[in-house]
Amino acid sequence: MARVVVDVMLKPEILDPQGKAVLGAFGRLGFDGVASVRQGKRFEIELDGEATPEAVAEIERAAATLLANPVIEDFTVHVEAGV
Repeated sequence: MARVVVDVMLKPEILDPQGKAVLGAFGRLGFDGVASVRQGKRFEIELDGEATPEAVAEIERAAATLLANPVIEDFTVHVEAGV
């Protein structure tokens, strides 16, 4: 069994109102030194078998069509070691 992780983030040029809200909360709660916050999504996908190049490519295809909106979001895919 293998775990593939897909991290989805808004593109840098897209405004992030949730990130701005968290940034404001940091200051109100006394957490200093935080310059900016960007909020995203993380998907942990367990595979039935090994993380072959073909299986990872299939997850990348799913990320591009289902998990992320390529107009406003970027995503990265990586295999988590030791799972």
